[in-house]
Amino acid sequence: MMVRRKRLRVAVAAWLVSGVAACAFAERNIYVAAEAEAGGDGSRRRPYQTLEQARDAIRAARKDGSLAGGEAVTVLVGPGVYRQQTAFVLTAEDSGSEGAPMVYRAQKRGQTRLHGGITLDAAAFTAVTDPAVLARLDPSVREQVRVCDLSRLVPDALPPFKTAYRGVPAAPWLYVDRRPMTLARWPNADAPEAGWASFSKAVDSGLPKPDSPDPALRKARPGAFVFDDPRPERWNIEQGVWLLGYWTHDWSDEVIRVAAYDRDKRVVTLAAPHNYGIMSGTWGAAKRRFFALNVLEELDAPGEWYLDRTAKRLYFYPENPLKDALIVLAILTEPLVKIDGARHVAFIELAFEYGHASGLSLQNAEQVEIAGCVIANFAGGGVSVNGRANTIRSCDLFNLGTYGIQLNGGDRKTLTPAGNLAENNHIHHYGLFQRTYAPGIGAQGCGQLVRNNCIHDAPHNAILYGGNEHRFERNEIYRVVMETGDAGAFYTGRDWTSQGNILRHNFIHNLGGGDDKHVNTMGIYLDDCDCGDTLEGNVFYRAGRALMIGGGRDNPVLNNLVVDCPIGLHIDSRGMTWKHWNNTNDPSWCLDAKARVFNYTQPPWSVRYPRLATIMNDSPREPLYNPIRRNVFVDCTRQVCDFDGNVKKLLDKFEITDNLAVNTSGATNGIAMADGIKGFTCLAGTADNPIDLGFTDRAAGDLTLRRGARLLKELPVFEPIPFDKIGLYKDAYRRRLPANTR
Repeated sequence: MMVRRKRLRVAVAAWLVSGVAACAFAERNIYVAAEAEAGGDGSRRRPYQTLEQARDAIRAARKDGSLAGGEAVTVLVGPGVYRQQTAFVLTAEDSGSEGAPMVYRAQKRGQTRLHGGITLDAAAFTAVTDPAVLARLDPSVREQVRVCDLSRLVPDALPPFKTAYRGVPAAPWLYVDRRPMTLARWPNADAPEAGWASFSKAVDSGLPKPDSPDPALRKARPGAFVFDDPRPERWNIEQGVWLLGYWTHDWSDEVIRVAAYDRDKRVVTLAAPHNYGIMSGTWGAAKRRFFALNVLEELDAPGEWYLDRTAKRLYFYPENPLKDALIVLAILTEPLVKIDGARHVAFIELAFEYGHASGLSLQNAEQVEIAGCVIANFAGGGVSVNGRANTIRSCDLFNLGTYGIQLNGGDRKTLTPAGNLAENNHIHHYGLFQRTYAPGIGAQGCGQLVRNNCIHDAPHNAILYGGNEHRFERNEIYRVVMETGDAGAFYTGRDWTSQGNILRHNFIHNLGGGDDKHVNTMGIYLDDCDCGDTLEGNVFYRAGRALMIGGGRDNPVLNNLVVDCPIGLHIDSRGMTWKHWNNTNDPSWCLDAKARVFNYTQPPWSVRYPRLATIMNDSPREPLYNPIRRNVFVDCTRQVCDFDGNVKKLLDKFEITDNLAVNTSGATNGIAMADGIKGFTCLAGTADNPIDLGFTDRAAGDLTLRRGARLLKELPVFEPIPFDKIGLYKDAYRRRLPANTR
């Protein structure tokens, strides 16, 4: 966590920026209290019981004229828990106006909680006495497991698990002391190999075989694989066992039910086909991996639970005595808050918790701000935004099944920016259910701003984007891409039209996942001919393959600092060699057709992106116009520049100038250094006489430069990175910074 930034922004400035100042307008306060008596009028002495009552009273007051149109309204929500059995909905009629917003604010910071779950009484959890259940449990845990009868609390039938799904499982989910519990699984999460079982032989990939004489083999079908471990013999396959697996690619996860298990042949047959087949080839680890879930026989570790959906009995192995625990079953299957068409609304310092969908959904919204809020413990995402000029500021988002924040809006055809902003948010422990392509922050459309966020601890991407004219600045990202491969902390790709995006002064460090032999974890990954992104002033520390340009063009690489990464800069020529390129039979590629949708050869596109306008007449398959200037690469142990043969033949068409490659304590060699590539100065120290470039504390990841640092003497044109401006900062809503968790 960046903790050096101590500047406190004054509260008045923050109020003005957020649009909640109303000095020139009359104001009215309406009160809500969790313990209020029925029949309140919204006054301090007789508050309403719910947000819906306050909202409806405001609607009525506007209709009868007792609330003036220019009057700002603040709903002050008292401490306590407000259970939402349905979404809290705001529409256009609930809007405020410029300078007179509609504000929902916690009376006491962090003590007002809206949640979509039911609280379970610890006393309702009793010892298991059913002989049939006890027989299925491991003898060592039978006395520790507790059971709770949900039949009175959950009168409706519980939905079954789908045969195959990706992302959010069937509701509900169990949370204890504000943390999601683990559905009974094998191997356990803390087992060797990070809790994964693996296999290396597929009996049937399940992919169609068009030339097969058997009609059944010409279409997709469930796959099967050999699994030598006898563990499945313990499972009740008929009752239902599901496997979450990376079945072929390390960037594609899916949960699929087991159809059958052959004990003699040790073959597991799945109940549904996987899109990419089972073990049908990948760039990454040779073995494929999975874990079993929703298995009563595997309820054997503290924090695990299992739900008998027919009998409505919840079995739980508590981590600690339940006497004082907060136990919540999240059951709401729609967003906790829905905003559709509302303008000039703010939610300040509220906690949105527990739901089996997303936290907040903003559609066609304008000038809506979510500030200083906690958004946690949702099976779906945190906040999705579609509209213009909306802000998610200084919020904490964590324990999320899919994404953290999604920003969308603007008009790509006219290149009109949305101006939605995600700033100073702390987003972590997301992607719990959907392990891939569920980012900390996603940006689509045109003109989103993502800055000063801290994103960490996730299986896949931190920031996933497409579209135009986005700015990603001063974000700190670490411990992401922790269990996936061929993936990046920043990721975009397969689209010529995703132009004008700027990635500047982001600090990406300590990434995980992937296979070190392949170095298939990336810091910034511009995949499959992505074009038109500027990568400037970013810092990569222990970040795998730091900068990867997969066949694209017009991607300036400027003033970046790469330290302790196996590979510094990768550029390949896949557009020249892959049969997919511009393939009209594959709509996910078909790059020219995607561009024609935006009339890219005519204004405003031809004016904003002149090289794109002429690309079809300018060797479109070649990765041209990627200037590489003023970058510093330090101890790239495998390669500073990983260029394929075609790229090396095109280097005279590249602008490569004023770059520095340093091997601080080893001999110069053609693999680790950039010798032979014009535009690089190469330095090498020795074990006895290492080069000190002037980093403050490199081993601890502090790459700020000391005064008089040698790096600046060797490369005077390098612009020092403004580390003091990267990451979270204090403001009126974030008064303290999280502890350093690197």
